[in-house]
Amino acid sequence: MTDPKHILITGASSGIGAALAKAYAANNTTLSLTGRNKRRLENTAIACRDLGAHVLTRSIDVSHRAAMALWIKEVDAAVPLDLVIANAGISGGPGGISFETEEQARTIFSTNFSGVLNTLWPAIASMRTRNKGHIAIVSSLAGLRGMSTAPAYSASKAAILAYGDALRGALTRDGIAVSIICPGFVASGITKANQFPMPFIISSETAASLIKTGLSKRKPRIVFPWPTYLFMKVLALMPTMLGDKIVALLPKKT
Repeated sequence: MTDPKHILITGASSGIGAALAKAYAANNTTLSLTGRNKRRLENTAIACRDLGAHVLTRSIDVSHRAAMALWIKEVDAAVPLDLVIANAGISGGPGGISFETEEQARTIFSTNFSGVLNTLWPAIASMRTRNKGHIAIVSSLAGLRGMSTAPAYSASKAAILAYGDALRGALTRDGIAVSIICPGFVASGITKANQFPMPFIISSETAASLIKTGLSKRKPRIVFPWPTYLFMKVLALMPTMLGDKIVALLPKKT
């Protein structure tokens, strides 16, 4: 399925999600978009409609399981889903805090992990009956190694990275492809608040182009940029004590 006709994207009100929606917007394409900010979500929808796409929107928090299941069932019944991109995710509080709070950690996991489950499973249930479909999960290069500068964020991204890799093998017999997307720094509302250098940062539009190309080839993992990926891989292979010392020098993620 190199040319999906119905694409569902969570977190489509800004950043990578909005850029992906516009990248897929075209004549004869249906986009089902969700995000928590109604105004920004509608702005994305208008831009996609101007590009010729048929757009369905619903403002939902992905952590709300029942609401997500009902919406995904509705849009799939209208037009069978070809591609689902679980993109919605959040980070922590302002950079420079001494340590994230318990409430922040629980909220991050509720969105970044439970929100992914709430997105994937209603879609998987429908795709399995058709023996085809494509699931894409947006993780992060921060998921390659536990980061003391962003404990819940890196752990939640590591969890969906491992979960996605496991799902790929489990769903092969059902004809469902699974791709994991691991970006580095991407210009967005989240990174805009960062007060530290972000090496190799790219625009949301560039990220969306890289992701769309990778998904068209059904790549199991889509990682970028390569220098940051290699740094994180090396960091993950280092002796733990040395890796901890290097991580401690990195700025806290917002």
